[in-house]
Amino acid sequence: MDPKVFALMALAAGVVIWVVLARNRLGVRRAQLRDAFAQIETLLGHRFDLVSNLVEVARKYMEHERAALEAVLVARNLATHATRRASACPGNLNAMQSLSQAAGMLSDSIGRLMVVASAYPELEADARMSELADELSSAEKRIAFARQAYNEAVTDYNEAIGVFPVKLVATVFGFAPSRQLSAAEIPAHREAIRVPY
Repeated sequence: MDPKVFALMALAAGVVIWVVLARNRLGVRRAQLRDAFAQIETLLGHRFDLVSNLVEVARKYMEHERAALEAVLVARNLATHATRRASACPGNLNAMQSLSQAAGMLSDSIGRLMVVASAYPELEADARMSELADELSSAEKRIAFARQAYNEAVTDYNEAIGVFPVKLVATVFGFAPSRQLSAAEIPAHREAIRVPY
């Protein structure tokens, strides 16, 4: 066999092996990003359940504050839907933005509910309401840690797809950049929800 042909075949084999290895490394990083978002999704699901329970407890005392209660439930449903969309494609720029907007609405509606709830001494004294508020605060902390892990996974992934020549492989195989979640984008994370005592 001609040494030039052998050298060309060896070079071609080397390039193919490198492309396969680069593609696999990107796949692992994308899987880590998805796993990190799955943790956020689980915690948000728990948080959404807590919000529903909080509304049910508040409803007993605040029957004529129906608008505030309904606003929280509508915002919760929108945030749940946005979380499902984001879960289908973690890191997708549009899905993350939708999650951000829905989370902001939920945060705002919970804040308004808590202001209205502070006018009801019986509600403030309710043990279940206090317990839910504590659980919600704890959930916020766990979400913050999960968000940090997710953001680190997004950074690793984005750095991996952004360096030349791996960027060529990423483009060919459809690895698009991902978006991080900031603290304000997680529902009610801007300020811990506490029932006044």
